[in-house]
Amino acid sequence: MAAQVRFPRPRFHHVGVQTTDLENSVRWYEDFLGCRQAWSLDQFSELTRSRLPGIHGLTEMVLGDVRFHLFGRPGRKSEPAESAVQFQHFCFSVSAADELVRLRQHWIELYGSDRYTFAIDEQPTDIVIDDDGVQSFYTYDVNGLEFEFTFVPDGLS
Repeated sequence: MAAQVRFPRPRFHHVGVQTTDLENSVRWYEDFLGCRQAWSLDQFSELTRSRLPGIHGLTEMVLGDVRFHLFGRPGRKSEPAESAVQFQHFCFSVSAADELVRLRQHWIELYGSDRYTFAIDEQPTDIVIDDDGVQSFYTYDVNGLEFEFTFVPDGLS
């Protein structure tokens, strides 16, 4: 019997987010999601500079087991529903339906505070409920990246 080849099992480490306004993004991820700054860099290897021309800063933001690497780099603005090869959205779950309402309202309050510059001038969607009772809303971060926030009732995976 042939020996089975064992492949490495990679684990998720971080989401890389390119932004044209690093300070704006750091503040928003702190204030909206409650992320904390873990570290920052402003010196980069030749490899990084060749892959990300114009990079001027990198800050790791942490939320529980999720890490965001915010890359300060010149670029172009995003357009809503633009068709491109990219991640379509990231989804975070909450443990109770009323947390969606509070999270959505918190986003609206931060948007209205005028403390942030948003790449896309669009409010969060309404909270929708599917036939299984799963509730969700969609919104954009300050860079125009789409996020879904969802509540999945017990018993559903």
